[in-house]
Amino acid sequence: MGSMDNDSHDFPSFDRRRALLLLGGAGLATLVGCAGSDSPTSASASSTSSPSTTAGATASGATIPQETAGPFPADGSNGPNVLTESGVVRRDITSSFGSSSTVAKGVRLTIELALTKAGSPYAGAAVYVWHCDMDGNYSIYSDAVTQENYLRGVQEADGSGKLSFASIFPGAYSGRWPHIHFEVYPSLAEATKAGTSVATSQLALPEDSCKLVYATTGYEQSVTNLARTSLATDNVFSDGATQETPTVTGDVGTGLTAALTVPV
Repeated sequence: MGSMDNDSHDFPSFDRRRALLLLGGAGLATLVGCAGSDSPTSASASSTSSPSTTAGATASGATIPQETAGPFPADGSNGPNVLTESGVVRRDITSSFGSSSTVAKGVRLTIELALTKAGSPYAGAAVYVWHCDMDGNYSIYSDAVTQENYLRGVQEADGSGKLSFASIFPGAYSGRWPHIHFEVYPSLAEATKAGTSVATSQLALPEDSCKLVYATTGYEQSVTNLARTSLATDNVFSDGATQETPTVTGDVGTGLTAALTVPV
């Protein structure tokens, strides 16, 4: 995949796991960033096989690990701010909103999150989700899609702390394990004013699901990129991704669903 003009280093966000490493005298590894391709192509998925299910486990009493938002959040912390734009609150994030209506191509993916706080549903909280497209491009930032804002959106949790997004399965780009970024805010109002988040983390997509999706038309480069990395060497997930790995069900023909409980 092509290189980008933007800084390709993720911004570090230290969680309790990294703090333990520091206390033990371990050095921080050099962070390799969220870099996307600048030469996207478009194609639809064609396979209909089903992946095995991977459980998204969460230790009792533990909160979701804090991770970097990366260099392409568009939350006002690194240039653009999509959170304050009209239209960002939506369940279906496959298309751009505003001046463009371009739809991101790829295997359909529903992202289901169940937010909890102190063991109870976190009703009324809000989540901002963003991720790259099938070619590894981040809307707004990557050269090929600077005029797009697709694959970004905000949803408010219902009374059970649950919310969902309709999206596409992101591609694998060089240097990172396939992932989805998200920020949790205490309310929809706080999210849409780009206020203070209560958690920033990432979903680590299961390997079997990635391989299944990447065998379909349009994800060819992802096959090569996935083979060059692993959870063990990823700069974000190398210290453990159990709490951030969603359960994935469905098939590439009718769409996949990635579900995770997110305690904050």
